[in-house]
Amino acid sequence: MPTVLRLDGLRVVIYPNDHRPAHVHVIGPVGEAVFVLQCPAGPPVLRESFGFKRLELGRIRAGLAAALAALCDEWSAIHGGE
Repeated sequence: MPTVLRLDGLRVVIYPNDHRPAHVHVIGPVGEAVFVLQCPAGPPVLRESFGFKRLELGRIRAGLAAALAALCDEWSAIHGGE
């Protein structure tokens, strides 16, 4: 499971054998969240979350939005075009 980005101590992961649509798993010591990227224009949308507080999810979404182009490129490199 390649870590494609780090956000304030959290790992942003794209699983090689995962399903479409393009999405990332954000993993931290207190929980995990899944955001659909909505490539290429975004914005990332929360699909599910376990353990993160609402404020944390907002910061995570902002960090993913700032890195959206790179994350979409990574998804495409791992899974082929979307």
